Amino acid sequence: MTSPGTTTVDVVVFGAGAGGMTAALVCALHGLDVLLCEKSGQVGGTTATSAGTIWVPGTRQARDAGMNDTIADASRYLGAIIGAADDRREIYLNTAADAVEYLDRNTDVKFSIYAKHPDYLANCPGSTIAGRALAPLPFDGRLLGRDFKRLRPPIGEFMALGGMMISRDDIDPLTRPFASLASFKKAASLVWRHALDRLLYSRGTRLLMGNALAARLFYSLRRNNVPVWLSTSLHDLVTDGTGVCGAVAQVNGEPRGIVARRGVILATGGFGGSIERLNEHVRPGLAHALAFAGAEGDGMRTAAAVGAAIELDHESPVFWTPVSDTRWLEGGRGAYPHLALDRSKPGLIAVNAAGRRFVDEAVSYHDFVLAMHRSHETTPTIPAWLVCDRAFIEKYGLGRIPPGARGWSWAVRNGYLVEAGTIDALAGKIAVDAAGLRSSIDQNNRSADTGEDETFGKGSTEFDRNNGDPENKPNPCIGRIEARPYYAMPVYPSTLGSSIGLKADADGRVLGANGKPIAGLYACGNDMASIMRGTYPGPGITLGPALVFGYRAAVAIAAGKG
Repeated sequence: MTSPGTTTVDVVVFGAGAGGMTAALVCALHGLDVLLCEKSGQVGGTTATSAGTIWVPGTRQARDAGMNDTIADASRYLGAIIGAADDRREIYLNTAADAVEYLDRNTDVKFSIYAKHPDYLANCPGSTIAGRALAPLPFDGRLLGRDFKRLRPPIGEFMALGGMMISRDDIDPLTRPFASLASFKKAASLVWRHALDRLLYSRGTRLLMGNALAARLFYSLRRNNVPVWLSTSLHDLVTDGTGVCGAVAQVNGEPRGIVARRGVILATGGFGGSIERLNEHVRPGLAHALAFAGAEGDGMRTAAAVGAAIELDHESPVFWTPVSDTRWLEGGRGAYPHLALDRSKPGLIAVNAAGRRFVDEAVSYHDFVLAMHRSHETTPTIPAWLVCDRAFIEKYGLGRIPPGARGWSWAVRNGYLVEAGTIDALAGKIAVDAAGLRSSIDQNNRSADTGEDETFGKGSTEFDRNNGDPENKPNPCIGRIEARPYYAMPVYPSTLGSSIGLKADADGRVLGANGKPIAGLYACGNDMASIMRGTYPGPGITLGPALVFGYRAAVAIAAGKG
């Protein structure tokens, strides 16, 4: 992991997230001399803390599972959400499955299909309930040996027992181990494995989700002897009059020139980790950023300095998620993302300062925050309040409080959760209108009885119902709020990453202001403007394109497309 003496390579890649590691790996597999540079002391970036899902239509995995999704339907679905397609989007749809298959055949990067994972805007034409979302297979971190410590860990908010990764399927056996013999066996197995891990490692080595994806990419890089320089940031790009021919990096704080004979690939993660950069593009200003803190716009900054064009006309400049504040949590990032585990469950509503609901609480995390912003234009909705009762938390948990918890007085003491014996008292503690809150809860309870949310249609889509409780009737997403005491948790807008970014073609070649490629300069991941243009059609719409355009950039360089 030390910097080698030579600084001349065929290709230098900046950023060791999914896009950058894929690009470097494919370059190496095509026989190119490639160097991967990572700003921080660990690889993985935002990928390592993500769910790890990729949105890729038309894969072999889907066909093998008997799913009949088509590229034409996927194109129709995206067209209904984003509008007319451009070349990048159509080429993505038609070649993404090939990229996934290439990685499956030639590397340790492996995926499986979700049995059910609906598109997020399930009422749009062309949507599916399964077939496009793939999950990385779990990975044994022990295979990395000493390099395990060089893999960025998940956020503490998603780990248990001081460093054990848990999946959605692990939650029930771990919180209710005595519910059945199967639950006990699984819980005992997980805890025993983790106990053994902690004798040798700083955290558990059973890697899941985005951490497994990052680990699989890193493991494949090591097996292909790709040099990785850590603590190496991009300072400037170097041009020779015809295009980009290298870069100036800061290696452990010292400047180092890197000559790139074939190209420079920018994969520094966009600007989603920088509150300062984010607040140049979003209003009202943010206090939380969930993306990797090292994603500060280095790729966009250096590319703009050599004439690159930046695509700004997206529906949203960033991808959103609501978060609760966990700065009290040791080892955490300070924010728990409320993705799907609580908002969609029956017996919870989200309200603004008027005590009124403003959204179908079960919509995607991105659309939930967009609704927060719309509501905030007329009524304070930052923070919004998730309101429920004792029975809800006992059964489903809330934020960092897991389901089946025996108590959560600690959460009340540190202000993470607000508790009150009556609705009026709760309204007073969170400074929302008491009459409005009473009315919202009364309406929710009537909807729970009828099964219909006449205001926002909660539970009316496949996406909503997939994340609800199928045992709750008549609507899996609506339940009564009536078991005292009552609770409220504030949630705030945060970002999963940036959408706007460098203009590029379907091979990742960065375009100048004249619309032509800048020779020798490529981008992928969040450095490249998203083909989703600030919309969030389904799970994995950032990681899917990151892998695919990282792959395409490497193939283009190997083929001499400069």
